[in-house]
Amino acid sequence: MQNGIRRQHNSPCPTSGSKALRLRSGQALWGPMLGIILLVWNLGAADLPNPVMLPRLTGPIQLDGFSNEPAWEQIAPLPMTMLRPTFGGTPSEKTEIRIAYDDDYLYAAGRFYVTDPANIRGNALARDGGSISDDGFILLLDTFNDNETALIFVTTPAGIREDMTMANDAQPSRGGFPGNKSWNTFWDVAVERNDEGWFAEMRIPFSSLRFQDEDGRITMGLIATRRIAYKNEVTTYPSIDPKWDLGLFKPSIAQDVILEGVRSRKPLYITPYVLGGQNQTVELNPAATAYTGVREPTTQLGLDVKYSPTTNFTLDLTFNTDFAQVEADNEQINLTRFSLFFPEKRLFFQERASVFDFSTGGRSRVFYSRRIGLTDDGPVPIYGGARLVGRLGDWDVGLISMQTKAAVLEPEVDSTVAVPSGNFSVLRLRRRVLNAYSYAGGIFTSKFSGEGRYDYAYGVDASLRLFGDDYLTFLWVQNFGDETGANLDSLRGNDRVLTPSRLLETSRLRVNWQNRSRQGWSYRWGASRRGALYDPQIGFEQREDYTQTGGELAYNWLPGETSPIYRLTVSLNNATFFRNGDGRLESSRIGPGISYEGKSGAFSFLRLRWQLEDLPDSLFLPQDAAVPPGRYTFYNLFGVYRTPRTKLLSSRFNVNLGTFYDGWLVALGVNPSWTLSRYVRLSGEYDFRRARFAQRQQEFVAHVLGLRINANLNTKLSSSVFLQVNSASNAIGINLRIRYNPREGTDLYLVYNEGFNTDRRRESPVLPLTDNRTVLLKYSTTFLP
Repeated sequence: MQNGIRRQHNSPCPTSGSKALRLRSGQALWGPMLGIILLVWNLGAADLPNPVMLPRLTGPIQLDGFSNEPAWEQIAPLPMTMLRPTFGGTPSEKTEIRIAYDDDYLYAAGRFYVTDPANIRGNALARDGGSISDDGFILLLDTFNDNETALIFVTTPAGIREDMTMANDAQPSRGGFPGNKSWNTFWDVAVERNDEGWFAEMRIPFSSLRFQDEDGRITMGLIATRRIAYKNEVTTYPSIDPKWDLGLFKPSIAQDVILEGVRSRKPLYITPYVLGGQNQTVELNPAATAYTGVREPTTQLGLDVKYSPTTNFTLDLTFNTDFAQVEADNEQINLTRFSLFFPEKRLFFQERASVFDFSTGGRSRVFYSRRIGLTDDGPVPIYGGARLVGRLGDWDVGLISMQTKAAVLEPEVDSTVAVPSGNFSVLRLRRRVLNAYSYAGGIFTSKFSGEGRYDYAYGVDASLRLFGDDYLTFLWVQNFGDETGANLDSLRGNDRVLTPSRLLETSRLRVNWQNRSRQGWSYRWGASRRGALYDPQIGFEQREDYTQTGGELAYNWLPGETSPIYRLTVSLNNATFFRNGDGRLESSRIGPGISYEGKSGAFSFLRLRWQLEDLPDSLFLPQDAAVPPGRYTFYNLFGVYRTPRTKLLSSRFNVNLGTFYDGWLVALGVNPSWTLSRYVRLSGEYDFRRARFAQRQQEFVAHVLGLRINANLNTKLSSSVFLQVNSASNAIGINLRIRYNPREGTDLYLVYNEGFNTDRRRESPVLPLTDNRTVLLKYSTTFLP
């Protein structure tokens, strides 16, 4: 008999081996409140799968890709189910995926047979450079079995390693894809190809995973996936209901598996780095008649340490932190009165970022890591800091504390800004409550500057699965500090009374009810409020002092096997904002939309929107255009079409047409991607905006062009060039990065950045052709004492 996955049978009552939680005896006497809690508990915990036992390897294996050793033959393959293009359909190719473990490693082996080997896709070669246009073997592990976060390991026929973390149960948001591809850990993969197909073996050390073991017994969630790119076909274990948007990455629907005789490790990784190079800037000569170049050589040493002080915690220490290899931000055109949001790209802050997530709606959040070491006037050096992440009993814990240096920045030529040193800290706590799919937690953030000024925020949040796919989320945050004038003395006022209404002005409140299914009817309704004095200095908020309400009603249709349509969605959404100060309507938008997902992978979306904006102040736009204060009503039509991303050549097109305040706006965009070969991939973006205000005889035209070239000699040597042109800022930027990664933990980077002025005569004296240039060489390597 084969040593396959064995199912662990549960008693009718939930036990510690399932994702349900167990009530203590006697709690039934707690009265009506307990009745409500039990309802949420039982309804939210419905349809929990029984855990299965993972098999142990009974002999040695060689990591060569083929998985043909006797030990592997004793392992039964997982039962796979087609997810796309037709849920429950017959897979077009034979797939065998086996999962096993020993004392030190978790192993995953895949035999991916094909009818025609010419259809195998494996082009990308760079570390973490996987593409949806390649075939893939994907393994998801919910190592803490919390149904919210997971680690994901991916390889392709090219033998690349791609790893990422998943947050928020893969629930999409305005912030984009909820996965974080910047997370890296130590693991190995071997891949081989022949006329029968391609074959892969993953070997993941338990020392690279964080989990809780109970006397050597571990329960974690698992999803295994095969992707066949040229057919847009996806098969999975376990079976994944197509009602989920990102079901492949959703920890809450993973199969619980049990490992026995395995204990957490306590590895120590020490990674020093050395950096050298040259920076060139410009300054105005004493006579203010011309610019001259200033060259400054730079050298720097630093150190990163990763250690596990206990079996459930990981401690990261960083000294003289550097981010030289980080890619430049994408250029954007701002046609609103609100701040632009830029994603975090620095590796230290991206790793385990999901632990510290405390979203207050959309892109707004209590902790925005770009506040540390990055300002509107330029970057600030970081002395170093620490991050502690793990689990303490039933609590998920995250702690960050970073110290920045005092600096004098030059945002413009002959203009300086003094930035004091500062300490930035955040503590995040969260635990499962009521049922396996609900949590509650809290956050505390603080900022202390060298000038003695302070700012801190604290809050609580919860996400409760009520029944089926319905979730209720709510949060409350309060913020005090000298930075915003919201200190306790000023809030007490002349009467020295700290009233609830005054405290409300320092608070942020939000409640949201959502059905998360993408099959049949789905809906969402929410309300939020931001007080006039709420402004956490290490958070991000786009609007000030408002109350908002809104929601969405949608119907999702999955027509089935005979249709070329995978999903068709019709929706109606609305959002309305009121100013707290005078109660006036500030913004409102409402409109229907329709989206189409084809089984080929094509996607399209069309939305008609009515919008109202009340401007208390002028809205300044590019090229000296401006919209005067007033109340405006306008309409627009927005459309998107995306060709199948599984093709070697794909693209996304978008258009926005309509009135714009008291004028009109045309916006066009295109984002092509072309895999020329396994060595070269091109991608680009073009954004065109034109607005005209006939009554004031004003208009502006803006272009943003971006081009990325990714070239890879093999899986160890890669390069990327990122070129951007922004007509609104009259600038060109180029970012070149060459990376040599001979093994995990060792990197050599060559980085070149330069900025150019495209309209040099817009100021006097004439601007220099280039106003900044940086060339750096950085080497880092990891030691395991």
